[in-house]
Amino acid sequence: MNKVTSRTRIRWWIASLMWFAIAINYIDRTVLSAAAPHLISELKLTPEMMGFIMAAFFWSYSLLQIPAGWFADRFGQKKGLGLAVAWWSIATSLMGVATGFTSLLLMRLALGIGEAAAYPSNAGITARWFPDRERATVSGLFDSASKFGGAVAMPLIVWMIYMFDWRLTFVIVGALGVLWVIAWYLIYADNPEDHKKISAQEVSLIRDGQLLRHGDKNVLPMKWYKLLRYRNIWAMCLGFFTINYTSYFFITWLPTYLVKEKGMGFLQMGMVAALPLICGMVIEVIAGWASDRMVHKKVLSLTATRKLFLIIGLLMALCIGFAPFTESVTMTVLLLCIAKSGTTVAASQVWALPGDVSPKNSVSIVAGLQNTVSNLGGAIGPIVTGAIVAATGSFNMALVLSAALVVLGIINYLFLMGKVEPIVEPPLRLTHHASAHRV
Repeated sequence: MNKVTSRTRIRWWIASLMWFAIAINYIDRTVLSAAAPHLISELKLTPEMMGFIMAAFFWSYSLLQIPAGWFADRFGQKKGLGLAVAWWSIATSLMGVATGFTSLLLMRLALGIGEAAAYPSNAGITARWFPDRERATVSGLFDSASKFGGAVAMPLIVWMIYMFDWRLTFVIVGALGVLWVIAWYLIYADNPEDHKKISAQEVSLIRDGQLLRHGDKNVLPMKWYKLLRYRNIWAMCLGFFTINYTSYFFITWLPTYLVKEKGMGFLQMGMVAALPLICGMVIEVIAGWASDRMVHKKVLSLTATRKLFLIIGLLMALCIGFAPFTESVTMTVLLLCIAKSGTTVAASQVWALPGDVSPKNSVSIVAGLQNTVSNLGGAIGPIVTGAIVAATGSFNMALVLSAALVVLGIINYLFLMGKVEPIVEPPLRLTHHASAHRV
């Protein structure tokens, strides 16, 4: 029995670990983008080759989302996320010994394998460790770390590469994850009831505020292919694809765009490339909190709130299509900041949706399925952008294409997505004789 009597806030310690996991995740995947101008020159890489190297991460990352989500739901996020961070940290460090196209490609594939578990695990942790009224706040908070990771990575890593070299930078950045893994295994427990330091009051606050109580070890996750029978799952997947296609431009080609197309110096680029990410980080936390308040205060229904914030975010993201049509560098950066902030407003809702619609004990696998489809945008986007730049000598058409996909995303969320509510099915239990019952 838990003997802690004073009110605790263990769930927010867990939220801080979730935040740091995503920050490290994005720092590790952003190093290559920051170092790209040096790699292209030193290792004799063409734009097409660099496009494939950048995209390789998303191939393995996308393919492993569903298995990673299943593993986290089945065996717990403590193992799922802990093992994943250790794996991708080692892969990051090993990039420092790359000798050319093939070795870089292989290490990016390995990085994607490890990082696949991050978001599905965090979505599952949110569903287990927080009341429903805090879901979008926590989702926006942990996803905002992706922008912080990128924002810090750009100027800091650019400075590290400038002062030392890109090889040592990869090794140092990879070591950050090892420190996180130690803290994770010391602090986290898979369910609030299992934590030795949590109070009964906090457990009640969490569990009494949940429509579904995820974490029952006797209930198996739903088979991923059965989820495809539901319209909202398709809407979540397709909509997030359009968001990610635009979003990943900022952590793959943006540094090269600023250097080659806007004539910025390497150090100046490192500072400017961080601005859209910093703006997005702040806006996302505000959007997640505001949407939770609207639902909790019954200003709008859950469905109307999710759709409202998704559409507002995507309308902002359309600004990426206007960036090529201004001669002012300042205006270009402003438009890119608005566009990136728009993708984060939408993302605060995107990462709350798995907890809103998932059957019992299936949040991580729903999040993994959503992220599988969405990251095809990351898998093909850098290649398409590289091909357009190689063919036209400009980024203009690539940015216009991103805006066109955003329009499709708006249509998707308006018309394909239906009422946001849990999928109700009899849960599959470990015991064969147990009677099936509705969630």
